[in-house]
Amino acid sequence: MSDVFVFDHPLIQHKLSIIRDVNTGCKEFRELVNEISMLMAYEVTKDMALEPVDVQTPVAKAKCQHLAGPQLAVVPVLRAGLGMVDGILDLIPNARVGHIGVYRDPETLKPVEYYCKLPSDIGDRHIIVVDPMLATGGSATASINFIKARGGKHIRLMNLIAAPEGIEAVQKAHPDVNIYVAGLDSHLNEDGYIIPGLGDAGDRLFGTK
Repeated sequence: MSDVFVFDHPLIQHKLSIIRDVNTGCKEFRELVNEISMLMAYEVTKDMALEPVDVQTPVAKAKCQHLAGPQLAVVPVLRAGLGMVDGILDLIPNARVGHIGVYRDPETLKPVEYYCKLPSDIGDRHIIVVDPMLATGGSATASINFIKARGGKHIRLMNLIAAPEGIEAVQKAHPDVNIYVAGLDSHLNEDGYIIPGLGDAGDRLFGTK
């Protein structure tokens, strides 16, 4: 079974409280999602491998370390996942970015992929799938399925807020995928919204309803 990491860092929790607030406007909401994503990525990537390298400073040669082996790919789930990408790229500018779009068929209620564009070497990269909300887990589970079908192996899921139902669904479908969240909330309501949550992340990011 995969691990679930709930971040309790004071800066993350402070910023999370602001994006939950119904009175937080679109601009501030978007900026804070970027900032939280950066802070979370710092923790999500803390076990990335390093290798030694010699660096010539202005005064002497230094024994340093830089990232080794497979590099990073960030894959936002459209559309709300886009709001988390820039914060990660600010921290790791050489990361590659894929995109995946999933919708639920109104008749079968099953996830359907409508768009998927991934780096050609996705099988060699560490992958962080990002989506602000992990509610039922349907979109996350389907997105990971589609990434694995294209050769992705080293996958982690990063969400701002999750419900227990979504975590359970992803763990059942993908026991090899660790889950990283800033907030673990109580439950889903009858409409599938996380309670207390923050509403519709996509609408609040992009000013739509």
